[in-house]
Amino acid sequence: MVKKRIKLRTKILILSSILVCSSVLASGWMMLISISDSFEEEIGERAIAIARTLTQLDDIIINVGQEGGEEYIQPIAERIRLSTNVDYIVILDMDRIRYSHPSETRIGEVFAGGDEAAAYSEHEYTSKAVGEQGYAIRAFVPIMDEAGTEQIGVAVVGILAPTFQSLVKDYQSNLLVSLAWGLLIGIGGSWLLATNVKKQTYQLEPYDIGRMFEERHTIMQTLDTGVIATDDKGKISFMNTLAEKYTGFSFSGHKNIREIFTHSWIAEQLLESEKVINKPVSFNKTMYLASIYPIFVKKDFMGLLIILKNRSEIHQLGEELTGVKSLVSALRAQNHEYMNKLHSIAGLIQLNRTDEALELLIEETSEEENMIQFLRDRIDDYAVSGLLLGKRSRARELGVHLWIHENSYLEKVVEGFSTGDLITLMGNLLDNAIEACEHTEQKEICCLIQGSAKSLYITVEDTGKGIPAKEKEVIFQEGYSSKAKEGRGFGLALIRNIVEANQGEISITSKESKGTFIEIFASN
Repeated sequence: MVKKRIKLRTKILILSSILVCSSVLASGWMMLISISDSFEEEIGERAIAIARTLTQLDDIIINVGQEGGEEYIQPIAERIRLSTNVDYIVILDMDRIRYSHPSETRIGEVFAGGDEAAAYSEHEYTSKAVGEQGYAIRAFVPIMDEAGTEQIGVAVVGILAPTFQSLVKDYQSNLLVSLAWGLLIGIGGSWLLATNVKKQTYQLEPYDIGRMFEERHTIMQTLDTGVIATDDKGKISFMNTLAEKYTGFSFSGHKNIREIFTHSWIAEQLLESEKVINKPVSFNKTMYLASIYPIFVKKDFMGLLIILKNRSEIHQLGEELTGVKSLVSALRAQNHEYMNKLHSIAGLIQLNRTDEALELLIEETSEEENMIQFLRDRIDDYAVSGLLLGKRSRARELGVHLWIHENSYLEKVVEGFSTGDLITLMGNLLDNAIEACEHTEQKEICCLIQGSAKSLYITVEDTGKGIPAKEKEVIFQEGYSSKAKEGRGFGLALIRNIVEANQGEISITSKESKGTFIEIFASN
């Protein structure tokens, strides 16, 4: 059963309503407390002023502390109480005996408020207390004799303070209006905010975004390629497990992509933010194919997506197919060449020149057997052997003599390279050499390959037309070709990328109309 979820817009509306109500009620509460404090301060000042006035009246000064003095003091106190609208006025002598009170039955009794002690030390002040008529602000002012040297009593003026409930009742209309306006503005703002958020999230709910994030994360982690994503500043925002394995770096949002690709072409390419597809790069003596895809959102550059593929694993899957293709190419070229030889032999036989036919047959058979046996003994990789046989037959068809140097050997492919890399290197080098010799008088190519687990050394030397001096600086650029045909000009660029990705070296020595010598060296 699918759990019913609350939509984002509803959540925002509920939350904003709660926040508005809470803030209005809290601010109203604070306002009422502030009003109450202001009232108390004002009431205290008013009570002090009235009490001071009482202590200056001659009738009170003369009669306080005197027997029968209440008969004179009570009328004066009541008249002032009524005219000033205070709640009670009490005149005390030094024995705390009341000489006035709103309730005449309390006159003559001892005052027992508990907060009057300081007043008998000639101090005037206000205090809060729950009196006989409720919560009140009371002002205490000492009464001095006519000379002003001796205290003879205390005047107490009390004014009932408004209760919190009465303040709420008085200001409830203002609170309700504030609450209504706050809710109206809050709900309207929340609706606009929710609509804007939904628009930016393509109308998806948070749980939909969370589910999609988990799905995409799982997909990225299960891909058989390394995936690295960055922001527009080059800071890594995502790196799957395979990318961590390839690069040897653990994902951290604090790392910049240039910390990983420090000494490679990628560090420069990142500054250009251009798309790159399957360009070799090396990590820990292992070569990978890197693709870079700039990420744009509404034409704004947001970062890069870098895809890393293990070149060795790719070639491992394609080596058998590559080897078969090389062998098929070699067999096709040999078949074509043998057909020409057979036609020659058949013609000689028809002309009854059997000795010459036999000599041609023995020569051809011996040469091929020797070459095949040489490659079988010296080259341990059948795909490379097939490539050399195929290129040799192709060259012979074009009248070019391609010979494999007698010091050639291939015991093992050096670490970092694969069989596919060797086929790419040698195939492109030999194709270029054959094309260079097609239209020259002397048509010879010498190929040397020496490979072990520790090093790789390849040379291809031809007697072709050579490379013009003005082209030597641009021959390694992708897309450049002296043939000026679309789709060409990637052979030498690919060779350079493979060699540099494995920290190898490549050098070219060439003279126009004299030939070209290309040398490749790599070691681990």
